[in-house]
Amino acid sequence: MTSRAVVWTLAGSFLALGACTSAPATTTNAFTGETTPKRAPLRGPAYKVDDRSMCDWKGRKDREASEIAGPGSLHPNVRRVFLLVGMGESQKKILVCREIDTNYDGVKDVVRRYTDKGEPLHEESDTNYDGRIDTWITFSRGKLAEVELDNDRDGKPDEWKTYSEGKLSRIKRDQNRDGKPDVWEVYREGKLERMGVDLDADERVDRWDHDTEARRRAEEAERKKEEEAKKREEEKRAAEKADAEKDGEGEPKPAADEKKKP
Repeated sequence: MTSRAVVWTLAGSFLALGACTSAPATTTNAFTGETTPKRAPLRGPAYKVDDRSMCDWKGRKDREASEIAGPGSLHPNVRRVFLLVGMGESQKKILVCREIDTNYDGVKDVVRRYTDKGEPLHEESDTNYDGRIDTWITFSRGKLAEVELDNDRDGKPDEWKTYSEGKLSRIKRDQNRDGKPDVWEVYREGKLERMGVDLDADERVDRWDHDTEARRRAEEAERKKEEEAKKREEEKRAAEKADAEKDGEGEPKPAADEKKKP
């Protein structure tokens, strides 16, 4: 091989190596399939990795943190923070915060906070791994109550979902990106019943679109429930009446001479 060929071969190798090393690492959202640049964890003094913890525990004597490796992770990616209550042997630990690195890039992207009773209170997450929170979840008495979503990645929610007893009951959407809802969706038993639209941006519904079939089914279900309740009530009264008559028959009848007494 001539010296010129060797030079060209080495140059090609360096170019290929440069192309490989310069290509940005990416990560894929497990829910949407969207691919985004992978975040590099921050590094502090002594090259220590900062996982951007969102739990309040550092420097607090009334908190204790523990870390474990969740399913599929080779390194600890789940941190639990406990509130320490009491002293000595009677001391109790109550879970008040939990955060997870769901895509194993070294940065925590989901945090859930709990009440002092250990019930879920609030959750925040970065679902597309761009380093910004885009989903906010609120719980009430331990049950899902509200979900706020930032779909256009401007740092503000533009979709609000409300739940009742854990079931979806209402959705508000900001489709024109003015920070105000302009579409309202009402759900019954988790199914869309009607949708309202604000046409002039005054935050009021100008037109309601109904799902007539869904309404008919809902009204039919309500009617059946009322009929069943009425039937149960009638059966209950009939049973009570029969029991009363039976009790009356079992009582001893007064003697004939006792009847003659004034």
